Amino acid sequence: MLESGTWDFPGLEPVAMDARTVAPAPVSVYGATKLAQEHIILAWAKSFGVEAVVLRLQNVYGPGQSLTNPYTGIMSLFCRMAMGGRSIPLYEDGDVRRDFVLIDDVAAAVVRAILTDTPPADPVDIGSGEHQTIATAAELIAQRYGAPAPHVTGQFRNGDVRHAWAEIGPARDALGWAPRYDLREGVARLAAWIDEQPGVEPA
Repeated sequence: MLESGTWDFPGLEPVAMDARTVAPAPVSVYGATKLAQEHIILAWAKSFGVEAVVLRLQNVYGPGQSLTNPYTGIMSLFCRMAMGGRSIPLYEDGDVRRDFVLIDDVAAAVVRAILTDTPPADPVDIGSGEHQTIATAAELIAQRYGAPAPHVTGQFRNGDVRHAWAEIGPARDALGWAPRYDLREGVARLAAWIDEQPGVEPA
């Protein structure tokens, strides 16, 4: 399917990640290690009589993230490409959906999880409350830096997730938390921070 450019399963629609209904069955080492970390935290907490809240974070980005490690997020990489005047390359058809959540909102969710009087028993999904395509994110970044429009390459990565975003209703109910920043505001905050960093080289 990937080699033929068939990016989605015909007739099917993706749905949000929801820890209440999504059975954890990792198909990658990355996913398996994330689930193992949840198990370790919960086992440790049970052993010592500590209440634990597991937060499942979507694509976290924002000021303070690494600008040199390509595995910590595409947002900073896209910014460094655009600041160098490059057209951002988009894998598949550019319509990969992701849930980009600003670090400020994630920090607020962590604080709410710490302060809640009734920790939820199930993991809680934390995201922005909306999904965006990779193309939308790249276009906002290109506009911010006055770079050429992003372009679709048709390349793909084996094992990559096509669509991923969070159902944040349980986070609102259990933690009294809600995200404050949309993608445009988040890109502006990230780009402003990058512009202030000394010695940042375009990618």
